[in-house]
Amino acid sequence: MAMRIAPPSSHTSSFSHVKSSTSGAPSAPGLHDTLRAGVGPTSSSNTPNALPDSAHPLESRLKNWEATQEALKMEGYRRTFGIAEPIRRGMELKIAREGEWRPAVLGGVGRGGVHEDILRGRDTEIAWEDVFVGDEMRSVPGFHEELERKVKMQ
Repeated sequence: MAMRIAPPSSHTSSFSHVKSSTSGAPSAPGLHDTLRAGVGPTSSSNTPNALPDSAHPLESRLKNWEATQEALKMEGYRRTFGIAEPIRRGMELKIAREGEWRPAVLGGVGRGGVHEDILRGRDTEIAWEDVFVGDEMRSVPGFHEELERKVKMQ
């Protein structure tokens, strides 16, 4: 593993909205039909490896920034303390992810908890995703119903 500070540039030098299988808009061949095909290589899922909605090179690098920084930190630990340190930190992170449960009433659905933030060193940061998660309009199940589902009482 190289001691890479920034993610590698995986952006191509050219991008075309017009797919090779289509000739474009029916009224203007060769022109991208945004209403039918969308903006470009869109990703409806929020996976970290998905392509961004636009073709700007900075977006693809920003998606890989956190993973690159984590790999750099683990490589530094491996070189300084040996292989046991990254393994121990990975095991602690896995235990913290699997062991923490917070009800949806307290905002614990699909987010990492306090323990994971401390282990990752993000306990003093507030990101956009910490505040606006996109599920503000959904109905939150009651605490007791969620706890009964968790312990399989229903």
